[in-house]
Amino acid sequence: MAHFDLVIVGAGSGNALLTPELEDRSVAIVERRDFGGTCLNRGCIPSKMLVHVADVAEATRRSDHLGVTAQVPEVRWLEVAERVFGRIDPIAVAGENYRRGLEKVSVYKGQARFSGPRRLEVNGAEITGDAVVLAAGARPFVPPQPDLTAVDYHTSDEIMRLPEPPGRLLIWGGGYIAAELAHVFGAAGSEVTIVNRGPRLLRAEDDDVSEVFTSAYRRRFRVLTEARPIAAARTPGGGITLEVRHPSGTERLMGDVLLVAAGRVPNGDELNVAAGGVALDGAGYVVVDPYGRTTAEGVWALGDICNPNQLKHVANAEARAVAHNLAHPGDLRPVSLGPVPHAVFASPQVASVGLTERQVAASGRPYRRSLRPYGDTAYGWAMEDTESFCKLLSDPDSDRLLGAHICGPDAAVLLQQLVQAMAFDLSVTEIASGQLYIHPALSEVVEQALLGLLQ
Repeated sequence: MAHFDLVIVGAGSGNALLTPELEDRSVAIVERRDFGGTCLNRGCIPSKMLVHVADVAEATRRSDHLGVTAQVPEVRWLEVAERVFGRIDPIAVAGENYRRGLEKVSVYKGQARFSGPRRLEVNGAEITGDAVVLAAGARPFVPPQPDLTAVDYHTSDEIMRLPEPPGRLLIWGGGYIAAELAHVFGAAGSEVTIVNRGPRLLRAEDDDVSEVFTSAYRRRFRVLTEARPIAAARTPGGGITLEVRHPSGTERLMGDVLLVAAGRVPNGDELNVAAGGVALDGAGYVVVDPYGRTTAEGVWALGDICNPNQLKHVANAEARAVAHNLAHPGDLRPVSLGPVPHAVFASPQVASVGLTERQVAASGRPYRRSLRPYGDTAYGWAMEDTESFCKLLSDPDSDRLLGAHICGPDAAVLLQQLVQAMAFDLSVTEIASGQLYIHPALSEVVEQALLGLLQ
């Protein structure tokens, strides 16, 4: 049995724990897949590299209304994929090789499972640690019904590595993964059908965002809402038949590839955490206190395994706090996230922070609402944009933002100034009138939405 000062389970954000302050510790890193975790290998990075290609292709196809005649005869998928993964895969390999080359670091490949307090088994080897950090992430959720064992389906883990875009792509799900990958494959030439159980796509977003986004996707793809798959089968030609029940009846959908994008679940249940004294909550997330400590002494957790936000920027912030706390046990630093923003890199792009109008209204508190179209600004006018908007919610008593929701080009970039304002507790009045907004930049839509809260 090998003993270490620190055992890290998961080489995604967990790999970032090895700061200079911890370089004197003996460390074991356990990773069952590729170094870099979901974000680098099968999540944020490859998907956004593909999204950028999709953005360029779709912007070109839609340029006729600007007086530009342009066509996209082909998206050279194999060339694109080779460029994307030809850059990503060597990074994962180099990261693992680097860690293996460090004198005080040992790398264990395989599934880790607790066999006792701060004791783990990995492929027959037992390791123990003075401290253990769980950073094992999350995985795609595959609903138990209907039974998919007889069909070859895909999840976000591997669909981006297909050798070519499918002719007909069926997507089961209506969240951010479904939205982004529909954009990617639709731009690459796939005929996309989305099957969503709710009445709108992106149901967690503000209702105005969700409604506009769903309408935009209905114009581009076939979108079945309030729909539920009830059976799946493989066709003689190797395709997929998905039987779906929706308000209009039961329908049989034909596709070449099925993508299951029904959400993600934390990996705590795969670690036999009970044997280590680590508690999970009702949704399967590892329970942590404000400092990242679990219910087991000496065991910490960070990232998607313990945080329902499941966002890389959140995991990185947690890793910084936990690394500090491991190095300074007498000076614990709480995980401080502030307002947590998120974005959906689809078309249209979506970015949000804070409360939705639905949540504010349900609380019964008074609020102000301001919605400004991109087209009300000079640059939005130049873009001939008639649908994108910035929506803000504020507390009339404190003059503070409660929520911000942007749907349209560069939404994630435009949102950042509002995240910063909320983090530093600036008033709406200060954000709106205490600085100059560049004219005629698109950021003027944020200025106009802020001024609308003051009227």
